[in-house]
Amino acid sequence: MKRPIAALAGVGSYAPKRIMRNAEFAALGLDTNDEWIVQRTGIRERHIAEPDETNRTMSAAAARMAMERAGVVAGDLDLIVLGTASPDRLLPSTAVDLQAEIGASRAAAFDVMAACSSWLYGLIVAEGLMASGNAETALVVGSEKLTSIVDWQDRSTCVLFGDGAGAAVLKRSEGGKGILSTFMRSDGNLAELLYRPAGGAAHPFSQQVLDDRSYFVKMEGRETFKYAVRSMSEAADHALARAGLTGQDLDLMIPHQANIRIIEATARHAEVPMDKVYVNVDRYGNTSSASIGLALEEAIAAGRVKEGSTVMLVAFGAGYTWASLIVRF
Repeated sequence: MKRPIAALAGVGSYAPKRIMRNAEFAALGLDTNDEWIVQRTGIRERHIAEPDETNRTMSAAAARMAMERAGVVAGDLDLIVLGTASPDRLLPSTAVDLQAEIGASRAAAFDVMAACSSWLYGLIVAEGLMASGNAETALVVGSEKLTSIVDWQDRSTCVLFGDGAGAAVLKRSEGGKGILSTFMRSDGNLAELLYRPAGGAAHPFSQQVLDDRSYFVKMEGRETFKYAVRSMSEAADHALARAGLTGQDLDLMIPHQANIRIIEATARHAEVPMDKVYVNVDRYGNTSSASIGLALEEAIAAGRVKEGSTVMLVAFGAGYTWASLIVRF
């Protein structure tokens, strides 16, 4: 086990007030219902951002909560890393918009785009920059307005996603607390199982793109499920091995909240009982890069994570990407 370099000094989250329940999809003319969605995903409701709620505003709300809890102000930040799959605009990064919003004028700010794994990728990148001496205090945020990029005529995707943000402030580790191990991987050969076909430089917006709705998220559900279980299990194995731990040593596992069946399969593989797995997918749906940060903040508030707790965070996302880390609080 390596000596921890970075500790999670404060965690924050934000979720829009508007809640959309499964029964509301029938009013959109979709052939689906609450029972169908719950049986296949475990999702009962999700938070939906209003038009004036953006990644800039949601990430700032989560960041301010994390900063207050960490006892830092904007001028203390050396680094801002923001993960999102639904940026407010393509240029410049959402991270610099967040920087401007909170007034962190001396920080370096940039985005990472690893879909649902983005927040963990961001934590790992921030830890590396702290190890190299390029930062002492870092803010890592995952923020999503996914409801702006899903096809509300496609029941296979629109029922899955929600909006929100999660954030953490990293400081130098003291007393053995902090990130004990990390792991991340990707496989670009699987990109077209979960992607947005158009809207970028290769296929810019055009009338055809608008007409064929190819700027929305597309997903091959069965294949995604298979690779999600496989990659999350691999990530869990590597993080545990690198920390010199087993699933029995964990106080809590917080997986990416995409689908209850994926969560249960990953927990079984890691030999972590479900009473040690934090689940809120039923109330938030899949919030991509915001998912684990939202769940971690809830778990801390609920007393599920305390001083001395050893927690594994594990995710997979489009790309395909997958990542994990183990942290001692």
